[in-house]
Amino acid sequence: MKIAMIGGGMVGQTLASKLLAVGHDVTIGIRAATGAELAKPRNYTATLNDWQAATGGKVANFAGAAAGADLVFNATSGLVSLAALRAAGAENLSGKVLIDVSNPLDFSAGMPPFLPAALSERTSVGEEIQKAFPDALVVKAFNTISASVMVDPALVPGVELLIAGNSAAAKTQVADLARQAFGWHGVVDLGDISGARGTEHLMPIWLRLYMTGGSPLVALKIIRG
Repeated sequence: MKIAMIGGGMVGQTLASKLLAVGHDVTIGIRAATGAELAKPRNYTATLNDWQAATGGKVANFAGAAAGADLVFNATSGLVSLAALRAAGAENLSGKVLIDVSNPLDFSAGMPPFLPAALSERTSVGEEIQKAFPDALVVKAFNTISASVMVDPALVPGVELLIAGNSAAAKTQVADLARQAFGWHGVVDLGDISGARGTEHLMPIWLRLYMTGGSPLVALKIIRG
């Protein structure tokens, strides 16, 4: 499958590397795929030059990555996701499953970050993406765990993948990809895309658990009585 990874940070590189390793054709999309951008240091991860050399993956601008893709991941910061996806082009997202991995975490006041009211009080990034791109099949997924656990859930035994979206067929496709590419077993369907509000609101709790426990290998599990 041809997959576009919108965002070249730690999450985007981690997801793209594993997808390439299991046989998918992945292009990371960034705002401008210039030599300077490919060589630029990135927080907690490799330069995109080094990532390409290590994985054989490709890098293009947002639109170039999305245009030829069968499926698209949004792995940008939730505060800039709408701008990045607009740059990718509505025509390049139309009719495609768009997996939204983002969270609207605002670090402007330092740690811990907060959820800005405009993206959390009565909506979510996932919902705003679906509104902005009504012809895309948006599925919120992978946004409640660390990047390493996204691609290797065995790191936190018993972890479950929380997903939400308006299209049952799209959610099935995402669940199948999660199982086949990353080894997920438990998948919990939270219903329509408004379920993204719940998963995005979990991130402050997850971050607090990370900070107090000293490890990103932590997750919340659904237990029903």
